[in-house]
Amino acid sequence: MAQVKPSEIKLPPLKKLTNYPEKLAPGHRLCAGCGASIIIRQMYMVANALGYELIWANATGCVEVCTTIYPYTSWKSPWIHNAFENAAATISGVEAAYKALKKKGRLPSDKKVKFIALGGDGGTYDIGFQSLSGALERGHDFVYVCYDNEAYMNTGIQRSSATPKYANTTTQPVGSESLGKPQHKKWLPEVAAAHGIPYVAQVSPSHWKDLMEKFKKALLTEGPAFINAFSVCPRGWRSKEEEGIKISKLAVETNYWPLFEVENGKWRITHKPKNPKPIEEYLKLQGRFKHLFKPENQDKIRELQEEVNRRWEWLNKMEELTNREG
Repeated sequence: MAQVKPSEIKLPPLKKLTNYPEKLAPGHRLCAGCGASIIIRQMYMVANALGYELIWANATGCVEVCTTIYPYTSWKSPWIHNAFENAAATISGVEAAYKALKKKGRLPSDKKVKFIALGGDGGTYDIGFQSLSGALERGHDFVYVCYDNEAYMNTGIQRSSATPKYANTTTQPVGSESLGKPQHKKWLPEVAAAHGIPYVAQVSPSHWKDLMEKFKKALLTEGPAFINAFSVCPRGWRSKEEEGIKISKLAVETNYWPLFEVENGKWRITHKPKNPKPIEEYLKLQGRFKHLFKPENQDKIRELQEEVNRRWEWLNKMEELTNREG
């Protein structure tokens, strides 16, 4: 029997998606305006619609700390807390054990189960990268989701390799001798794609349909999938709680956070802004960049714009190159 393609499986309308029971219970301690809870809820809508039970391994970080303060939990799915550095290794073991038990007939063969590793950028880009790389290389059937809020927010807004250049953090603060982090952000989806895995995607909760379609593909992928999700942090970014989705949308519309996927080696940009906005439209809503708007630092904004343009051009070339016929 021919395998059904992900494109042939349609998600229900949004109204129906929102009618499924919540599996991330309200009342958690994530900050008002936090992007992570929005991302998780959007993913659950997809899993519910497709009939999947999700089993989570959650690295130490904001989500873990704020959703499972003993003796309470917001999770209505099997969920494991693991160390900062080993979410991917933990879920690899769970996935391998499940397959072994299923093969022995000790678990039902018709149940739709997917294994999810969840971590912030600190536990993914940095501390957990070795674990992630190993799990991707071994080919475990799981989805790794990084909620990227661009610093170690849970432990005090320290810089990570996901922190953008010139952002103000507690370990590389702005002052008379510093303009914040001196290095550009590491772009992890490209690194994940270099492992030759079946599916990689970058998403933003502001573009919910794009996010849901990509998570659907990740769920239906046999083998490892990696999703990098833009996750606003009002506390760390010094932004307004109510402007999270506005900032998320601007990240996409300025091409700072392009939406794309890599499916079996083929790169595809899933949203191309008709008239990209200048990067300062995104920067000005965040206090972590307010020093860049001083007259003497205008050249730094131009530098960031040039980096955005360079990456966008590179992404378009990858799309053209990998989709070229012959």
